[in-house]
Formats: sequence, structure tokens, C-alpha cells
Amino acid sequence: MMPIFMIGTQRSGSNLLRLMLNQLPEIAAPHPPHILQRLMPLVAAYGDLAADENFGQLVEDVCRLVELNPVPWEGVALDRADVASRCRERSLVAVHGAVYDVCAEAKGAKTWCCKSLANITFVPQIEGYFREPRYIYLYRDGRDVAVSFRKAVVGEKHCYHIAREWAATQELAIALRRKIEPERFLSISYEELTGDPRRTARLICAFLGVPYRDSMLDYHRTDEAKRAATSSELWVNVTNPVMKNNSRKYLHEATEQDIRIFESVAGPLLDALGYDRAFVKRGEEQIFTEADIEAFGSENDRIKEDMRKLIDPADLMRRDLQAGLLKGIKDRQTARTEETRNIPILMCDQGKPKTAGKPLH
Repeated sequence: MMPIFMIGTQRSGSNLLRLMLNQLPEIAAPHPPHILQRLMPLVAAYGDLAADENFGQLVEDVCRLVELNPVPWEGVALDRADVASRCRERSLVAVHGAVYDVCAEAKGAKTWCCKSLANITFVPQIEGYFREPRYIYLYRDGRDVAVSFRKAVVGEKHCYHIAREWAATQELAIALRRKIEPERFLSISYEELTGDPRRTARLICAFLGVPYRDSMLDYHRTDEAKRAATSSELWVNVTNPVMKNNSRKYLHEATEQDIRIFESVAGPLLDALGYDRAFVKRGEEQIFTEADIEAFGSENDRIKEDMRKLIDPADLMRRDLQAGLLKGIKDRQTARTEETRNIPILMCDQGKPKTAGKPLH
């Protein structure tokens, strides 16, 4: 299979594009459980994956993460032994590929698309395992991204923090675009996608080598869109047709101060992507003091806490299922580390230390 990875920043139309791609019979584009983003920081604690026990536990944890996804992978059954046997190496990225392969086969598709935009951080691992993967870089005016994040139940909330994260992600994506051959990398702006969805969908299909279908524009009528919309307030708009007038909202929904902060932090990336600045000219960016940044951080934390109180309880419960799994993994690994530290050291006949009991895997 020729895997497809969507990269960029959240709140940039990725669910819209995912649902459009999922209308193509050649492509399976399920809602992402963010496998690499959530488990890559923990994978070293599994120990040597050459050990069957360790690799089996990793496979189990990945499968459970998928099974607890807020938007279920309908019709997909993950047999642990089958998933393990599909891996060409014992690594997290291999298990990721295996479960997506199972998903594609369940749909009768030729390949799959992973919408976890944070995969931009794991390109070395992706390139090292998959054979010529393709990337769709979806980007949006960062000031509109900031406005959207302020309303969302996830992510940073202060313009300074959103600007830093947005700029860092765009830098990674632009750097990757310079390295990857053009036939494997496509840049699409949210403004293009929503402004002329039919033309943009045709462009994407040509890039992927699949026929365009008008059904791509009927994504909002699908059961998958309904499942996403009812799973979280984050995705309520996916049951609506393409919102063509959803750009430059920051001009009337953000304060001038917030826009100035964003343009001071991320101005060069706005320039690089062709977005005009509203207030801060090039070379006139404000430099923020430690006191400024500390105040931004306090405000960011306060807004996030306030936002969490507004989350729909059912939405929170669905999110907590995956959060509970991740906490269990961390607790298990902490206990294992403590157990290893507490193994008494015995002296063998030659005076060399050895551990008591069987080695831990």
C-alpha cells in the first residue's frame, strides 16, 4: 500500500479533507487515534522490542488505543496476532502501519490516509519504514487557526502560545517540502479547499493517482460525518457542506492586540505561506519579555481550565477512555522501573554482581 500522511496544524480543515478522501473507494481515512503522537514518547519504556512479551504489549496497547477512539473504526476487528505478523520490523511505526492496513482491507480500499497532523514530528520514522509515503500538507492562516483554537476544547488558548506552535509546525512542513520529491508532497491551503472544493479535490485526486468523484463533496451526508459530529463539539461542522466564507475571521473575532502578538511571533511564516499581515510590518515585530511570557502562560492556563469545565460530559467521557489507557500504560511502566530498581544485587562466586531472579523483559 502507498500510505498517505496528512500534516500541518489542527483547526485547519483536516476533518473536512479526511471525510472527502474517505468517500473515495480506493482510500480508507478513519478518524485518527494519534498513535505516534501519543505512544512514541512512551515506546522506549517497553524495553527491547525483540522480546515477544514487550512487542506483544506494544501491539496490545496500540490496538486498545484504536478501539477506544472517540469516533469508532466501524467494521474493523484487530486481531493482535495478525497485526503483529504484518509488521516488517518491531517498531511502533510498523504497528501503526499494520492497524491502518487492516482498516483499509476492511473497507476494500487500496491504501489509507492518516489524518494525525502531528505526524510531521515523526517524518524520520515514517520515511525509514514506509515505501515512498505521500504527504498532504494542509495549512491555514494562523490567525484564523488561533481564533478556532480559542473556541475548541483542545489545544492552547493564548494567542502567543498558539502562534509559537503554529509557526514551529509550518517550519517543519516547509522544510520537508524542500527535501521530498514533488510527486510525494502536495501543499493545500484551507482557503483553497473551502474556496473551490471541487477544483481542489480534483487536484488532490490527481496527486494521489485516483479518479475524482463528485461524492467527495457529499461527505457531510455520510454516517462517518454524523459519527464524528456527535462525538465532539470539535467536529460539529462536518455535517454541513463546505463553508466557503470561513476565512479571515480573525479580523472581526480577534482583538488587535492578539493579532499583533501573533504577527510578532509568527510573521515570517505568514509571509512564507503568502498571507498578508494586518498590523505588524516586517522588521517591526514586538519582542516579549519574560514577564510578558509568564503573564501569557497564566492566562493560557486559566482559559484552558475554564474551557474544560464547558466540555460536554459525554464528550469528556469518550476522551477519558483513551486518557485512562495512556495513564495505565505510564503507571505500568513506572511500576516496572521501580521493580527493576528494587531487585537485590547478589555477588556471584567470581565477585561479580548479578541480579536475583529472572531478568525482566
